[in-house]
Amino acid sequence: MSKKIYLQLEDGTIYEGSSFGAPLIKNVIAEVVFTTAMTGYVETLTDPSYYGQMIVQTFPLVGNYGINPHDYESKKLHISAYIVHEYCPNPSNFRSRFDLDKFLIENNIPGICNVDTRALTKKIRSNGVMIGCLCTSPLSHKELTTLKNWKITEAVKHVSTTSLTRFYSSLPKHHVVLWDFGAKENILRSLIHLNCDVSIVPASTTCNEILSLKPDGIMLSNGPGDPKDNVTIILELQKLCACNIPIFGICLGHQLLALANGGDTEKMKYGHRGANQPVKDTKTGKTYITSQNHGYAVKTYQIPPFSNMSFINVNDHTCEGIEYHLFPAFSVQFHPEACGGPHDTEFIFQKFIDLMEGVKETCH
Repeated sequence: MSKKIYLQLEDGTIYEGSSFGAPLIKNVIAEVVFTTAMTGYVETLTDPSYYGQMIVQTFPLVGNYGINPHDYESKKLHISAYIVHEYCPNPSNFRSRFDLDKFLIENNIPGICNVDTRALTKKIRSNGVMIGCLCTSPLSHKELTTLKNWKITEAVKHVSTTSLTRFYSSLPKHHVVLWDFGAKENILRSLIHLNCDVSIVPASTTCNEILSLKPDGIMLSNGPGDPKDNVTIILELQKLCACNIPIFGICLGHQLLALANGGDTEKMKYGHRGANQPVKDTKTGKTYITSQNHGYAVKTYQIPPFSNMSFINVNDHTCEGIEYHLFPAFSVQFHPEACGGPHDTEFIFQKFIDLMEGVKETCH
């Protein structure tokens, strides 16, 4: 029988629910965020960008199609806890290999269900992202004070690979270095599909180490945390921008590229997390539906000099893409490689291929 547990927010608000997944042995503290995606919960759970966060699933029923390892975006879960209204203990789908409860138990991730996720989401939308604690009993006043001072630290370091790994395509045309700040697996799959050999390198890799691999292009991956925390990465990225090598940034990579070139970033009230974010191409006026997962954004009126904003969010007009004029680079805030989400912007990977080919032709 499920045990009664609680989610308590930093302002003292308490949500009562039932335990599922891994048993709650000790209190779990994390940033509480919500995602509006109606499908793709396996991809969400395995996305490294959720490091240090508890995920609130706004769709009321989760787990109904089970778990399939083919859908993983990383080899393990980086979330702190999972918050749902109702989880399905008996999935029904021909691709299902096991259920959500077993998946969370195997990865030592606690979950809480039977929570009024609608009320919780409205709370976050009104007050902004909050720190929360999953606990077996309500917190004392002293514990609540500690909760308010909690902060995610060294997020990228915790999710990045620790060594160089090379992947090969069947018909290689380009060699891409994927700088791993918490890269989703489908970025790698997308590059290989477009005939790229890919070298995945740790976040701690230097400019000279990347250049020694002789890449045709550099991919800056997604990842968790505050982009401004990555001071060393930003300094190394500044050096790379002077090397005339095509660069493509996604999500955190987009933010880091902006910071490396004089732009600025800010924390959003509750971020963009879900598979229904509309973005508009500033050149054509065409709108695309995108998958997103970020709590920080490049400031719309402080994008880097000698660049232009290529995409803008239709809902709140935040910056969704930048093209650079002084060196071959561009970036997007959304996920063109989205699995379990819309495929509207897959063409952006081809834009990266075209950029690499264009630079090669110029050099020859």
